[in-house]
Parts: sequence; structure tokens; C-alpha cells
Amino acid sequence: MSLGDRVFNVMNIGFLGLVALITFFPIYYVFIVSFTDSTEYLTKPFVLFPEKWSLDAYRYLLSTDAFVRSIGNSGFLATVGTMCSLAVTAALAYALSRKRLRGRKTFLMLILLTILFNPGIIPNYLVVRELGLLNSIWSLIIPALASGWNVILMKGFFDSIPVELEESAAIDGCNDISIWFRIILPLSLPALAAFGLFYAVGFWNQFFNALLYLNDPEKWPIQVLLQNLLISSSNSELTSDSFIQAPPTETLKMSAVIIATVPILIVYPFLQKHFAKGAMVGSVKG
Repeated sequence: MSLGDRVFNVMNIGFLGLVALITFFPIYYVFIVSFTDSTEYLTKPFVLFPEKWSLDAYRYLLSTDAFVRSIGNSGFLATVGTMCSLAVTAALAYALSRKRLRGRKTFLMLILLTILFNPGIIPNYLVVRELGLLNSIWSLIIPALASGWNVILMKGFFDSIPVELEESAAIDGCNDISIWFRIILPLSLPALAAFGLFYAVGFWNQFFNALLYLNDPEKWPIQVLLQNLLISSSNSELTSDSFIQAPPTETLKMSAVIIATVPILIVYPFLQKHFAKGAMVGSVKG
């Protein structure tokens, strides 16, 4: 390696390290402030590492009905919404991947139209209103049950599963339902894990649609409450019935950001192992 290449590598590593540090610092600062003692935060102009760690902000947030309720709403969206979306997306994609489906090309064209053309906010709002879903948590789930793009991608996954596997199972006496649960779904775990994570992140981060469709603050997901907390100069959105003294507003904001981020960070490692698996590994080894 020449001297010029070595200098370039050193400069490249240094530049990328600086970019990584700049990117990581806001996350680090939010984390540190959320655990900083109230007295220390109020007396110091800037905290890089707290002398005294404290969980007061987390205790206060988790003692408020509004915050706990919003976490429950987001948890319901992320679990029920993800399961319903996976069921609809997988079933539709599998049906479209089999050539025996009548009108298959017409259905594919209609799904493609939903990808190319977005009706906009007002038509979507009118549809939700006419369905009687306004101010209902289901207004955030039912309209988003299936994404056309995800259906097309999952269809390509099902196209890779040989039809011969289904024919062999049919010869052994399996009906369509048995083939779906015993053959197709076990082979689809990598795709279901990947798309499940996409759907879970989307439902957990529901914000704009919640602002449009939900008028009752008790039905707000965590992201809407977090937005109101971040833009507010006080913690008036949160009222605690406990005897914990309210920490500074900034530490509450940082703690709320951490709590809203951690669930997805916890779920991701459990699903990551399925991303690289091949669709046919189970059938080849079996």
C-alpha cells in the first residue's frame, strides 16, 4: 500500500468517525439528560455526564395516567395492527402468486394503481368518516391493513416457493388451509419477520393519521402525546396522582423520547436473525 493510500485511509476513517460522533451525540445527550438529577440539571448550564444519576423523570412519567395510557394505545396498534396487516398482506400476496387465481392480472393492476397514485388526505379522511371510524383506534389500523408495495414484494417471495410442494401436500391429503398453515407459513418466517418489523415500526410511530382521526386525548398514541409534550413549555399534559415532585420539563421530554424509542430497539434484535435466512432452507433440509 502506497503512502497516498495510507493517508487517504486515515483521513477517511477520521472523517467517518467524526460524522458518527456528530450523529451519535444527540442520542447520547438525550439519554444522559433523562437520567440526570433535577438539581444538577437546573444548576449546570450543560451536562455531559451526570454526577448523580436519577430515575425521577421516568418514575413521574410512568405514574401519569395519560402517558401510560398512550403507551398502551401504541402497544395495541403495534401488536394488533401488525398481526392484522401481516395476515391480510400474506394472504393476498400468496393468492396473487398462484396462477390459478381468476382475474389475477386485474387484481395486480389495481394494486399497482394504489402504489402509483395517492388519493390524498381529504379522500382518505372522507372514507374513514363514512366508515364510522372517526375517533376510533381502528381508524389507524383498518385503512392501513395492506400496503400495495408490501403485497408486491411478498408476492415475489411466494413466487419462489415451488408449486410442487403444495402438490405433494395435496397428494398426502392436505386441503388448502392445511397447506397454508403447514407448508407456506413455516417457509415464510423470514418474510413475515421482515414485513412484521416494518408494520410494527409504522404502527408504533403513528402520528399524522392519529392527529386527523382521533379527537379524544385518551386514545392518542405515544407519538402524539410526545409531540404535545415536546412543543409545550410545561408538563401540563401530564398530571400525576403520586407524591413524586415533577422534574424539570426538559428531563421529562428526554425521558419520554427514550421510552418511545426503546420498544422498537428491543424488538429488532429478535427479528434480525430471520432477515438473512433463505425461503427454501426448511424445505431443502426437510
